Amino acid sequence: MKVKVDGALCTGHGRCYSLAPEVFDVDDEGYSEPRDTMIDVPEEHEEATRHGARACPEGAISVVES
Repeated sequence: MKVKVDGALCTGHGRCYSLAPEVFDVDDEGYSEPRDTMIDVPEEHEEATRHGARACPEGAISVVES
């Protein structure tokens, strides 16, 4: 699985990194990072990543299943 946060859509609600802190990080301004970069998700964190993506109110997170 891969995941990407759209930097233009992310408004920093923090739901993704509160639900999947192993995958999503937070910058100094409260936005998810990394943004605009496709990242690999370890298999053991895939379900939490899906949950974090679904919780994003802006729909800023794209999940690509492998």
